[in-house]
Amino acid sequence: MNGVLRPGYCQLRVMDMDEALRFYTGVLGLKLVERDASGRAYLKCLDEQDHSSVILRPADRAGMDCYAFKVFDTATLDRLESDLKDYGVATERVAAGELPETGERVRFQAPTGHVFELYAQRTRVGSAFGTHNPEAIIANRQGISPIRLDHWQIHGGDLDGSRDLFTQVLGFSIVERILMEDGQTDMAVWMSCSNKAHDIAFVRDERDDTLHHLSFQLETWEQVLHAADLMTVHRVPIDIGPLRHGITRGTTIYAFDPSGNRFETFCGGYDFYPDMEPITWSWEEMGRGVFYHTRELNERFLTVVT
Repeated sequence: MNGVLRPGYCQLRVMDMDEALRFYTGVLGLKLVERDASGRAYLKCLDEQDHSSVILRPADRAGMDCYAFKVFDTATLDRLESDLKDYGVATERVAAGELPETGERVRFQAPTGHVFELYAQRTRVGSAFGTHNPEAIIANRQGISPIRLDHWQIHGGDLDGSRDLFTQVLGFSIVERILMEDGQTDMAVWMSCSNKAHDIAFVRDERDDTLHHLSFQLETWEQVLHAADLMTVHRVPIDIGPLRHGITRGTTIYAFDPSGNRFETFCGGYDFYPDMEPITWSWEEMGRGVFYHTRELNERFLTVVT
């Protein structure tokens, strides 16, 4: 892993910051690291070492401003910026410090309309476990308490263009796909820059630059069930779950934050290596692929994006 390493952070729009902070810290269990002069709040998950992974920005509509991946080092950042330009993608170099505790960033727009950022340096503030003789557990964990920001599923029209950009320039591998009724065209692709089952998923949708969900990883199926209990206690609107995916084989709950942004609490999934053949799902088996237990998709899951 010497290119794009992993999802690093994202900037999420929320319509009531006080309500959002109560939810993301009290219910989801993220740690508030800081707030800046513009009103943004920076949060991190339990086992993340870098400054933050979720940035909340006050806005008048829900959705996601940008998605950022951490790369191996500054030389990698320079190389990927050059590769993007050679591929015909316009880039913007953002100065270090423009985002708190973050080095230089390379910003670009994918064919689906989504804004992405690449960066190599971010201040390390440490995880809740620590790195010197750590314990294996943490007592009295707050809320759902995910260990990391895991992935995003995003929607847009030019899926082919974004898929090819990520595979041909950024070095991602296609892990799984759903084909459309013609048996040839990709309806959705799950892609990895690591050996996870996926780091990002693109779904073909006429609505460009939209977010289906951001996903947080839990450690066990029991914690997914505990998350469902906490969502009920706090009256969190649940889309579907707990259940299993056929795609990735992970276990899941989908729910909505107070602004209407869908999030996922996710556990499991198989290990992936770049020499593996992608798994393909036909149009007729899409329901089983996405929701293995119910074997059908609900209307909210298909239509609601922000």
